[in-house]
Amino acid sequence: MSWNDKNNVFFIGIGGIGMSALARHMVSLGKSVYGYDKTVSTLTSELEDLGVEIVFDWSCDIIPKSCLMAEDTLVIYTPAIPQEHPQLTYFLSQGFTVCKRSEILGFLSSDSYCIAIGGTHGKTTTTTLLAHLLKSNNSSFTAFLGGVSENYQTNYINSGDEYMLVEADEYDRSFLTLRADMACVTSMDADHLDIYHTESDLKASFVEFAGKIQNPKTLFHHIDLPLNGQTYGVAAPANYRSEITTIADGSYVFDLIHPKGRLNQLKAVLPGRHNLANTTAACAMAIQLGCSESAIREGLQTFLGIQRRFSYRLKSTDFTLIDDYAHHPSEITAIHQAVAEMYPNRGTAVVFQPHLFSRTRDFAKQFSAALSLFDHVFLLPIYPAREKPIPGVTSEWLLSLIDNDQKAVISKSDIASVLSRSKATVGLLLGAGDIGLEVDNIVSQLNFQNELG
Repeated sequence: MSWNDKNNVFFIGIGGIGMSALARHMVSLGKSVYGYDKTVSTLTSELEDLGVEIVFDWSCDIIPKSCLMAEDTLVIYTPAIPQEHPQLTYFLSQGFTVCKRSEILGFLSSDSYCIAIGGTHGKTTTTTLLAHLLKSNNSSFTAFLGGVSENYQTNYINSGDEYMLVEADEYDRSFLTLRADMACVTSMDADHLDIYHTESDLKASFVEFAGKIQNPKTLFHHIDLPLNGQTYGVAAPANYRSEITTIADGSYVFDLIHPKGRLNQLKAVLPGRHNLANTTAACAMAIQLGCSESAIREGLQTFLGIQRRFSYRLKSTDFTLIDDYAHHPSEITAIHQAVAEMYPNRGTAVVFQPHLFSRTRDFAKQFSAALSLFDHVFLLPIYPAREKPIPGVTSEWLLSLIDNDQKAVISKSDIASVLSRSKATVGLLLGAGDIGLEVDNIVSQLNFQNELG
């Protein structure tokens, strides 16, 4: 398919984390970039600052005139939008070149050495840390991230074209379009059962993704996964393994043992054994790509993390507030492990916004078990995203399954007050919906309450 000769690019769902990164790339290529999204956000505002014209109504009447010429316009859409979206329907019916985001990434990945990182959990942290290690090594690369890097305040890094680093999304089997030379699989837990229907179906898709890597030395995967590549893990007999020596100032100090030797006394800033595993994966790929030991040490020491990935929003001896994107039971359990290890014997209160009716239904038992680990549990109404309600699947129903007397369904306006009344000294805001948009306001309210004493 010929797309690179088109001057105009229209994105349907341009405010998504993956879509906005690709939009930034199209701007860097000199394209005239336009798009639709349903809500104004920090990402859409940043794109507008780059000269991107965005509409927030899905009416076809307000599509920019420049994008009405099929021969000169490429349309890119995210599968997260409904198929009956009026603009998508219009472009398809009028013979425009219309592609999923993953298809364009597939074409781009054939032009450079592609490093693709997939997994139901951990891929954003691993991708972003590897990008920072490559940056510390002064490597030539372009990175498409699934989160906003705290170091660079963006989800897109353009530092050359020798490598293309991309987060490989398993939703809708998108990652199978990538032409990867190196790949990593962090996890294969059941998820997106609205797409895959069964856990075995999802795992088969990951096996297919991994099977596209011809050289086993450039396939990396957690040691627990049934794949045939370079293994990594924490305190495990893997090709690349991390051994914790101490925990200092809330961070792991560890030794990294690898096929070529050993790196002693490295520091992993992000808490939790799951994040140490992600750190090990990023270091393994950095070593394989030829990054120097000094670059790896410097990169680990200066890595600031990713927005909404165990992000500290308040941190004191009296109260700590952590914001995280966790939306799967395994992720919530991993967050609890990190908090329990870093803050032993401190009361915890979690505010969780379930994401998708289908995910809440499919993993209700696992969600209830994970959330029951916290001392206080507060649920927001289910964030629907692309879905319509499922009868009987509500936050009240999920709450009834949680084995904890200190629990309630609340509204967003209640978050600060219930955290304060709980007397917990560690608060957590979890979920992949719009709970992240509430954090600044919650922090302000909690600070104000603290000032009042």
